[in-house]
Parts: sequence; structure tokens; C-alpha cells
Amino acid sequence: MTAQQDLVAEYFNGFRAGDHPRILATLTDDVAWVIHGHRTITGKAGFDGEIENPAFTGHPDLDVQRVYEDGPVVIAVGEGRGATVEHGPFRFAFNDTFTFRDGLIARVDSYVVPLPRAC
Repeated sequence: MTAQQDLVAEYFNGFRAGDHPRILATLTDDVAWVIHGHRTITGKAGFDGEIENPAFTGHPDLDVQRVYEDGPVVIAVGEGRGATVEHGPFRFAFNDTFTFRDGLIARVDSYVVPLPRAC
């Protein structure tokens, strides 16, 4: 794995553990997180507030299935499981595009698609 892919793996491991400092250490101070179709968060403080969104419970189970890299961009594709306070457990497919600057993640573009519960 490359240094960028290692940093993306660290980012996902931080989310799995709910480890804010671990996640934030992978990001630039002016990071942008675009969750397409939902919202855009800018800066580490905003990112930190979204790591454990109060609408969700616990930590996500994330299965990264494929990783692609081209220059300053790493794309991770996979599936996950989580739970919301209001509706309980859910499954989703995700595609996260990470754009790097100076060795850190400067932008995350997240595409999340709900999946049926059974499988």
C-alpha cells in the first residue's frame, strides 16, 4: 500500500473505533467533507462534530472492498452497517473519494446509497 492508502486505512479505522483524534490527524485544517445529497462540512471542527452525529448510535461497521489511487486521489468503495436513533439498523454502500494535499486528506467526497436490510 502507498502512504496515501495507509492514511485512508487509518481514517476508516478511526471511524470504526470512534477515535476522533485518530481521524482528525489524517486531515488538513481546512478539510472539506461533501456528503453528496446531504450537506457539506468544512474545517476540522465541523468534521469532528460529524464523526459521531447525534442522529446515529454506535460506530459504523465498514467493509472497504476496493481501493484505487491516481495521483493525489484515493477512492475507496465498500459497504457498511450502522444504526440511527430514529430508525435502527441500516446497510449502505459507499464510495469515498479522498483528495490529498501535502500528505493529508484535504477533501472527502462521500456518496452513500441505502441497501436492503437482508443479506
